[in-house]
Amino acid sequence: MLEEALFAALSPLVAGRVFPDVAPLDTPRPYITYQQIGGDAHSYIGKELPDHEHALVQLNVWADTRLQAAALRKLAEASLIAATAFEARPAAGPISQHEPDLTPPGYGTQQDFDIWTPR
Repeated sequence: MLEEALFAALSPLVAGRVFPDVAPLDTPRPYITYQQIGGDAHSYIGKELPDHEHALVQLNVWADTRLQAAALRKLAEASLIAATAFEARPAAGPISQHEPDLTPPGYGTQQDFDIWTPR
């Protein structure tokens, strides 16, 4: 399952603080969230199921500083590309984020990945 494979690939980077969609309130930074934001659907004329599934996954890295977020994003990208449970490649470049209302303010980086997993 994709969620388990993402957790396994990213968990060592943030001491297990990897969450689908959103992190629990007061989660210490750094942490990573992810969500599936689409993907390509595949079907065959013969009505058999494809052996792989595609997902477009948005990865969000949160840290206390911009430099920490940028460095962690690079590590996360490398971990996804090197993972053996799925095939991943960046679908877009990173986007910087800032949440001034957090205490202390948080810095993030968002990046989308094309991921193919066995069905």
